[in-house]
Amino acid sequence: MAKEQLAVIEMITNMILGKTDGVSKVDFTPQKIPFPENLSYEQAFLRATPESQGVSSEKLIHLLSNLSASPYTDMHHFLVLRHGNVICDCSFAPYRSGIWHISHSMCKSITGMAIGLLIDEGKLSLERLACSLDENIYNIFPGKVNPLIKIFRPEITVRHLLTMTSGVTFNESGIVSGNDWLESYLNAPVSGKPGTEFQYNSLNTYVLSAIVSARTEMTLEEYLRPRLFEPLGITRYLWETCPKGITKGGWGLFICPEDMAKLGQLYLNHGMWHEKQIIPANWIRESTTKQVDSIEGTYGYGYQIWMENRLNSFEFNGMLGQNVIVYPDLDMVIVTCAGNNELFQNNVMLDLIRDAFPQEYQASEYALPENPAEYHKLTHLVHSLSHGPSCMPQIRRGGWAKKSGYSRSHAIYPKYVRLLKDLDGKCYNINPASVGLFPLIIQVFHNNLTNGIRQISFQYDKINCPDKFYIHFLEGEEHCTLTASFDRYIDNPITLHGETYLVAVKCEYTTDADHAPVLILNMVYLEEAMSRKLYLHFKSNELMAHWSESPGKELILEGLSSITGEMTKLPLYGRFLEGSGMQFLEHLMADTIEPTVRGTLAESDTEDMDI
Repeated sequence: MAKEQLAVIEMITNMILGKTDGVSKVDFTPQKIPFPENLSYEQAFLRATPESQGVSSEKLIHLLSNLSASPYTDMHHFLVLRHGNVICDCSFAPYRSGIWHISHSMCKSITGMAIGLLIDEGKLSLERLACSLDENIYNIFPGKVNPLIKIFRPEITVRHLLTMTSGVTFNESGIVSGNDWLESYLNAPVSGKPGTEFQYNSLNTYVLSAIVSARTEMTLEEYLRPRLFEPLGITRYLWETCPKGITKGGWGLFICPEDMAKLGQLYLNHGMWHEKQIIPANWIRESTTKQVDSIEGTYGYGYQIWMENRLNSFEFNGMLGQNVIVYPDLDMVIVTCAGNNELFQNNVMLDLIRDAFPQEYQASEYALPENPAEYHKLTHLVHSLSHGPSCMPQIRRGGWAKKSGYSRSHAIYPKYVRLLKDLDGKCYNINPASVGLFPLIIQVFHNNLTNGIRQISFQYDKINCPDKFYIHFLEGEEHCTLTASFDRYIDNPITLHGETYLVAVKCEYTTDADHAPVLILNMVYLEEAMSRKLYLHFKSNELMAHWSESPGKELILEGLSSITGEMTKLPLYGRFLEGSGMQFLEHLMADTIEPTVRGTLAESDTEDMDI
């Protein structure tokens, strides 16, 4: 078994046992900075009514309503361009416009753009007689390949990386196995003949990023900054690097939705931006042409770009709903950011968009008559989705006195006020400390693993600040505070190990079957594709905390299925996993993803925690 598979199995085993701190074999360096709120946005698109661009407001109302109502979609942002004008721009509360969002694999298409630029500059092929895309990648990294392995390995070309047909077995799971991903990739086994079978592998894209660095002595991000990002006015972004300083290429990019739309519009314009050729037109033509068949239920794959169902249409696609959809025949770009419980192209969200713009649909090339009534409905829908339902109390005729039957000084307070007054100053020791504020999938993606929450304490000042309270967490050796409210989401910048993430929190109050109080924290990671709920059950001097994820544990378990299969090959696990052992293992993994931990009231409410 390959060392990377063993490393993943070891990590999963430790997580099941409640050990997270120190389980990563990858060196950690803080990279995630706070979103630069004060940096002005550059080159925003013009806004226009849908009708002025040949699209009816009614069509967008129907699509937006379906996307928001579907139980299979968790929409964060939705944006539509026609003729280079924004005709619909909606952020779904508590997500808000104007900040970046994780792109996941959407950024693979940007890495592909860099390869097109590299070829155009004559920096890819060392031998001009050879086609640039057919250059053997082992010639690009001569010092990284074991000579014996190189002799017996089939040739892998840049084209194979671009089309996901390399056959290299070192894949996404390998990023937790050590620091040198490039060396591991170049010396990993190859399944089948390269160029024959589509096998989606993010490390193919990572190696493309490494090729850019090898030929330019710059990171991928440094190379693209003056050639792509700055000309398009894309300045507020963050692209993570591996421990060796190579831009991840296939993931790790935070970018604003409107900047995602710029990339789609650039491709609609055949690489032109403000009368300047940014990406070679021939590269765009070739990269957006189907090169290989892809996975079942999809429409083929170009060079780091997925084909779409409409004729000549294509898509920059990232898991969980990060997409730039380009319809050249409609002169239209659609951007989505989401937290869907589905991975790639064959999902409900994209099917709803495809149903809205079927092959037979043809938008008008001319402006439609303005429709103020429908456009008002659209703007009202966008506003309601962006701000969420109103939580203001309904005041009856006659004002406050009529509302309750009492003067304001004798008002009946919600039940949660009694709970918060009782919790004020209390501190609970958590055992075992096996879960952190951030879902495991976020911790693993950013290599920011903690040793779990050790304490939870509460602070509430009903007199001076009655509309919110504070929950303090001691995670590892770091203190984090969440400001929460029952009537609205509150944004919280949370810093762990030098990285800052934005978390929106809103609370609910309920009771369990024994009528004991339950405090529910809705935690939305505004820059990520995930959210979670924390259920806090209070009984006597004990606290029980249960976590649930969205996307849920089923999706994560599906992604780990290949790993659990490998675990059966190990002598330590093989006999155990016979019969019902596999179901038991999956149960343990599910409990690790969505754990339940207990807390006991500290003898002195806040003696161990600085609040």
